[in-house]
Amino acid sequence: MENQNNQPKPKPDHEKRPPLESYARYSSLAFQMFAIIGIGIFGGFKLDEWLKIGFPVFTVLLSILSVAAAIYIAIKDLIK
Repeated sequence: MENQNNQPKPKPDHEKRPPLESYARYSSLAFQMFAIIGIGIFGGFKLDEWLKIGFPVFTVLLSILSVAAAIYIAIKDLIK
């Protein structure tokens, strides 16, 4: 005989976070994204300046890569 108490328990609702905690979490995420993108653009600019390239290849490339990295980190952090 099977025990009828083996039914799956309902998942508890996520605890409500205080609004200030959510605000701090998302604002820190925005600053983190800003820093990643800024470092990527600055690094690309300095690399183009050092190599004396007419078209800013590394600025464009590193800015695109830094935006992709910032989005990846933001999504990974939001999933937690």
